[in-house]
Amino acid sequence: MFTDSATMLRRNLRHALRYPSMTASVVAVPIMMLLLFNYVFGGAIGNGIAGAPAGGDYLGYLVPGILLLTIGSASMPVAVAICTDLTEGIVARFRTMAIARASVLTGHVVGNVIQTVVSLVIVLAVAVAMGFRTSAGFGDWLLAAAVLLLLTLGLSWFSAALGQLSKTPEGASNVVLPMTFLLPFLSSAFVPLDSMPAGIRWFAEYQPFTAVIETLRGLLAGTPIGWYGWGAGITVLGYFWSKRLFNREPTR
Repeated sequence: MFTDSATMLRRNLRHALRYPSMTASVVAVPIMMLLLFNYVFGGAIGNGIAGAPAGGDYLGYLVPGILLLTIGSASMPVAVAICTDLTEGIVARFRTMAIARASVLTGHVVGNVIQTVVSLVIVLAVAVAMGFRTSAGFGDWLLAAAVLLLLTLGLSWFSAALGQLSKTPEGASNVVLPMTFLLPFLSSAFVPLDSMPAGIRWFAEYQPFTAVIETLRGLLAGTPIGWYGWGAGITVLGYFWSKRLFNREPTR
C-alpha cells in the first residue's frame, strides 16, 4: 500500500512540475486578493473593524482569510486531475494491475497537500513582505499549521470525491467553485460578521470556513478562537465518500 501510494505520488508531482500553469494560478489568485483588499480596500474596510489586530491593522485581520482562500483555490487541481484520469482511461488500466486501489486516490490527495503547503508558504511570505506581523509564539504557529494542514487534507479528499462525480475536467473545475470562492467570501475572511445583513450573517457564522478563520485569528492575533470540529469532519466525510465512489466507479 505504502509503496503503491508513493509511486502514485511521484507520478502526480511530476505532472505538476511538467504542467505548472494550474499550480501557478492557485498561488496567484490569493496573492492578488491579498494585494487588492489590503492596498485598494484596506483603508476603508480597516477603519471600520474595531476588532482588527494591532489597533486596526487590516492586514493582520485579512491574512487568516487569505490563507483559507489559498486552500480553497488549491482544491481545484485534485478534482480536475482525478476526473482527467477517469475520462482518459488510465484508472481502468490501474485497476488491472496488482496495486492497491486506494493508492490512486492517495497519490492525488497527498500530492495536492504538498502543493498546497508550498502555496501557503509563498502567500505567507508575501504577507510578511507587505508588513504582516504577529505576536504568536512557536506553539501557536504549530497549532495554526496543524489547523491549516487538517483543512487542506479534508478539502483535498472532498475535492477527490467531487472530481469523480464530474463528467469532464471542465466540469470538475466548476464543481469546486463554492469551496474556492463562495464560502471564503461568505465568511469573516474580509469583513466582520456583524457588518452583514441578518440572513447572510447567520449563514456566515455557522459555515465551516468562518470557524477555521476565527481559530487562526485566535492563534495568530490573540482573539477568541472559533470551534474547529469542521476540519476533522470534512476530512472524515471526504475520505470515506471519495473511497466509496472510487470503489463503485465504472470504467469510463
